[in-house]
Amino acid sequence: MSTEEAKRRAKKKFIAEKLEGITFRVPVGQKSRIQEHAKSQGESTNAFIYRAVNEAIERDEKADREE
Repeated sequence: MSTEEAKRRAKKKFIAEKLEGITFRVPVGQKSRIQEHAKSQGESTNAFIYRAVNEAIERDEKADREE
């Protein structure tokens, strides 16, 4: 097996064991807006969405505790 094939298999195994996917749909035109914003922040689109979701969850949980 070549080194490249071994790398592909290892990556595929890591993804299968450690990650889950979510389909995220947005209105036409919003995808490029999100991508451009993420890039301007030095993040991948995935990292930006992940950060935004986590910040919203933390904010909501804090608000729930303060009630």
